[in-house]
Amino acid sequence: MQQTTREDAIEKVATLISDIRIAMLVTMDANGRPRSRPMMTQPTEFDGTLWFFSSSEAEMVREIAHEPHVNLAYASTASESYLSVSGSAQVVDDRARARELWSPLLRGWFDSPEDPLLRLIRIDVEEAEYWDTPGGKVASLFSLLKGAITGDSGDNNADVGRVAL
Repeated sequence: MQQTTREDAIEKVATLISDIRIAMLVTMDANGRPRSRPMMTQPTEFDGTLWFFSSSEAEMVREIAHEPHVNLAYASTASESYLSVSGSAQVVDDRARARELWSPLLRGWFDSPEDPLLRLIRIDVEEAEYWDTPGGKVASLFSLLKGAITGDSGDNNADVGRVAL
């Protein structure tokens, strides 16, 4: 594992997810099979915790109660940035926090932050793995072409790492 401080790890994860709003949240069902669904990351300053809205009636709420270890997969093909986050989830019924995170976009699912079915999913990140290509597709394409011409696979400009929070 790459040696880094907690603050550096938080900064790296925050940078990678800043432009990626949707993550695939993976939970485990009662039979131990992984289940994925797209979730919108709430725009808060990342401090090691990620927040999502859910319904108390959603299957993932029962799955989290049964097995709180989850994974989130973030991907931006435009910037060639990918992030896998592992952590511990909990279902939270906190109206004050819901009001703080509320966005008009959420009206497609909930009447208001006071909706009795509204719950928050809090994920405390424990570890993250990332693959990031500074310069995005242009840098990746240049590196691939250079390797094809010179036969040197060398440095592909990718920033790859694993950090613990």
